[in-house]
Amino acid sequence: MNHRVARLLFGFGVGLIVAVLAFKWITNPAPRAERRLEETVVLAARHNLQVALSFGDVEVVDPLAPNRKIGKSYVYRAGDGWEVSGYYRRGEGDRWHPFLMSLDDSRKLVHIKVQDGSLVERATTDPLLEVVP
Repeated sequence: MNHRVARLLFGFGVGLIVAVLAFKWITNPAPRAERRLEETVVLAARHNLQVALSFGDVEVVDPLAPNRKIGKSYVYRAGDGWEVSGYYRRGEGDRWHPFLMSLDDSRKLVHIKVQDGSLVERATTDPLLEVVP
C-alpha cells in the first residue's frame, strides 16, 4: 500500500515539475525576440547581397529560405555584429555560389566572401568583396 502512495506522489510531483517547466519555456519571450532580430539581419543581408554584387535577379538560399539540398545556411552573432552564410545563383543555368557576409550591429555590410570566379575583377577594386577559389 505504501508503494502505491509513493508512486502516486512521485508521478504527481514529476508531472507538476514538467508542467511548470513547460509553461515557463512556452511563455519565455526571449527566443521569439531573438528570432525576430535574426530575421531582420537576414533580410538586411539579402539586400546587401543584391547591392554589393549588383546583379539583377538572384536566387538566394539563406536561413529564411533554407534548402538542405543546396547546403546549410546560418545566421549568428559574431563579436559586435552578425555573420550570415548562404548560397546564390544568377539563374537556372548558373551553379550555386556560397557566400559568407559579415554585418556590423547596425546591419551594414562589413565584408563579404564569395566563391564566384566572375567577380575576381570587381574584388580588386572593392575592399568589401573577397573572392575565394
